[in-house]
Order: sequence, then C-alpha cells, then structure tokens
Amino acid sequence: MRRATVSTKPHELPSLDTDLLLAPTKLQVETDQALSHPPRILILYGSLRKRSYSRFLALEAQRLLEYMGCEVKVFHADGLPLPDSEDESHVKVQELRSLALWSEGMVWCTPERHGAMTGIMKSQIDWIPLSQGAVRPTQGKTLALMQVSGGSQSFNAVNQLRILGRWMRMFTIPNQSSVPKAFLEFDDGGRMKPSALYDRVVDVMEELVKFTLLLRGRQDYLVDRYSERKESAEELSKRVNQKSI
Repeated sequence: MRRATVSTKPHELPSLDTDLLLAPTKLQVETDQALSHPPRILILYGSLRKRSYSRFLALEAQRLLEYMGCEVKVFHADGLPLPDSEDESHVKVQELRSLALWSEGMVWCTPERHGAMTGIMKSQIDWIPLSQGAVRPTQGKTLALMQVSGGSQSFNAVNQLRILGRWMRMFTIPNQSSVPKAFLEFDDGGRMKPSALYDRVVDVMEELVKFTLLLRGRQDYLVDRYSERKESAEELSKRVNQKSI
C-alpha cells in the first residue's frame, strides 16, 4: 500500500495518524489469488412449520444458486436452542457456526410476523458470533435478503435484516425480495409459481453470485480499517515499550 498523497497537508489533519492512513489503489483491489472452488453460499430461513413458505423460498434460492454454479448448504434450525441457553457446545450451534465459517456468502429468508422477523430467524443470527478467536465469521461475506408475508407486501423484515447484516460487517447486496400473500405463490409441492415475484428472486440470486465473485479474495483488504490499524499499533507500542515483563 502507498501512503496517502492528496492536496490536503498532514498539519491540516491534527487528529489523524498519517502513518496509518493508506490510500487505496486499483492494484490493491485486484487479486491474483486462485479460487477454483464454486462460490460457497449458506442459506438460513426463519420458520419450522411443516408448510413453511420461507423454507420453500429458501429452497427455490438454493436451486437457482446451484444452477449458477454455487455450492449451497441450507441450515435447518429445528433443535437449535435459544441463544440465552449459552449452550455453545450444542450440536446445532456447532453446525451453524461451522457453516458460517465455510461460507463466502449467505441468504437470509424470514417470514414477517407482527411486523418483524421471526424469533427463529433472529436466534440463528444471534448464535453466529461477531468474533471467534481471531476470526470474524461474517465479516466480508456477501448477503442477500428475502421475506415472505401472509398479507400485503411489506419490507419490515428485510429492512431489519439489512441492519443486522451491516452490524455483522457483511456486504449486503442492494436488491432484495419480498413475497406478499405467499400462500398464493407456491403450488402444492412447495414450488414457486411463475410470476414477477419469482423473477425478482432470480434477480436477487443473480446479483448475489455477481457480488460474491467480485469480492472473492478481496475481503481482507476491503474490511481493513484505519481505526483498527491504529488500535493495533497502539497495543503493539504498549507491549514493546513496557518497562518490565
């Protein structure tokens, strides 16, 4: 990386540690990293009902993503304990966390219930830690959002999920899907009927694959932050300059 060189002079930025601010360049965004494996996508959905429209929509997403060359895994939350149980050794918790580390992108699909995502959806997200040792399981990964509603079209749940995606330091794609009156949009076999709503789902999955491919091998650079470099430098300085050990 090169030092920032702009018309503003260092003395005009008294609060800035100029040694730690690095100007991005096109070369730094490019990567020679060979990634031959298919994009790895994890899908979470927010309902355990036998006829779960969020599961039906999640499986439609899986089919589309696999058709576009992705390796896809769907997490089924049945048996997942509540986050307050603190049972991190539970087999379902370990499965979810392992899949989160494995993935390069995710799809979150929830019903809207009482104007919000379901507790099942939130529990899955809450079980994924912001950090796991030196690893941040969600940082730098792509994310696509979808919801189903029993009534008229709403975006309450996807808007909430978008906030959570930002909090989890994910790259949430601009497009999203909201399926109103979901009971009319799926046939008896749980397949989504042809419609403009289905076409939007295709758009969202296509965009997710594009963003995932564009960001592969670049996540570490893109989430590298001045504030964290500064904090790390200060911690290092304290350690190497301590008078006694």
